[in-house]
Amino acid sequence: MLIPKLYAYSFLGEFILLYPVYALLFADAGLSIAETSSLFVIWSVTGMVLEVPSGALADRVSRRLLLCLGPLLAGLGYALWVLFPSYWAFALGFVLWGTQGALVSGSFEALSYEELSRKGQSGRYAAVMGRATSAGLVANALAMGAAMPVFAGGGYPAVGAASVLACVLCAGVALTLPEHRAARSGAEEKYLAILRSGVAEARSDPGVLRALLLVALVPAIWGALEEYVPYLAIETGVARTAIPLLYLVVWIGTTAGGLLSGVVSAYGPLVVLGAVALAAGALSGHPAGFGLIAVAFGAFQLAEVTADARLQDRITGDARATVTSLAGLGTNLVTVAVYPLYGLLSSHVSHGVTFAVLALPYLLMAVAGRRSRRHVTPSDAP
Repeated sequence: MLIPKLYAYSFLGEFILLYPVYALLFADAGLSIAETSSLFVIWSVTGMVLEVPSGALADRVSRRLLLCLGPLLAGLGYALWVLFPSYWAFALGFVLWGTQGALVSGSFEALSYEELSRKGQSGRYAAVMGRATSAGLVANALAMGAAMPVFAGGGYPAVGAASVLACVLCAGVALTLPEHRAARSGAEEKYLAILRSGVAEARSDPGVLRALLLVALVPAIWGALEEYVPYLAIETGVARTAIPLLYLVVWIGTTAGGLLSGVVSAYGPLVVLGAVALAAGALSGHPAGFGLIAVAFGAFQLAEVTADARLQDRITGDARATVTSLAGLGTNLVTVAVYPLYGLLSSHVSHGVTFAVLALPYLLMAVAGRRSRRHVTPSDAP
């Protein structure tokens, strides 16, 4: 029952009806654009600061416990938003939400891989993680669809209550996850020792380091570009009412990429396909180009899961969650850097050209991926 529970956890963690309307909640509470932007900074910084320490914590204590605690903290944050709509309540909610992301990141992957490995099914990890990601994407889309009627019927209290309920159910699923971990004693069990062990493995093992960098870089660029898809759509001249439809096309491609994980694992060709499709679709200047962008995002999603599977296969020490969290920290750092870079580029050239320029780093990743693959033995390959 492990795999269905992992899917349920991913689904409930993203079935948050507040997501589509929280910007409206902030506006109705009188927040300025600058204040709202500062909240996003608080959220990002919280996640980056806690990412690696929480990964080491997941290697020291029960990962199942952290996977339960994370959604409860996020749910508490959402409740604060609705009950006390003010800047400081929103800020505290984002701190709690950022903490949830840090606790789950690393813990979820490490528990999943080790439990599958215990059953002799580590080769299924990529497929399971891809489908878990797709479950989250489906939940997000369903939450968007459900938010409007619920909001119309009960306002912020209704969507807030539904979001808190989803978090509680997600925490409940976490408590049912199996966790079998070998007991450790002495210095190996100390928090700082585990943290040092994870960092040392990432630094000293070239295979782990290369895989870690790929896991960090692949989602960072396309994840940031996803935020600018509406601007690219506007630039094609399409009616604003059609923009959600184009976004849906991209969402379908991303979801399909997750579902294909474990079936297709040719990392280099996937990244090249994604880069070429992204550049071609963005430069087309036509709504039909979003079909290519959907292909690109699907390829990147698939490559992201493939890179993660390679990283998990390479980790041999006891600090699996710590090493995985280092990759998460890298993703956050690169994503934060992409935002101002996009702003700089788009102020001088079109959004289409900006998308195309930011597709170029993926060609370098494809080359790095080929080198990384040479260090995998047949028994290690996902």
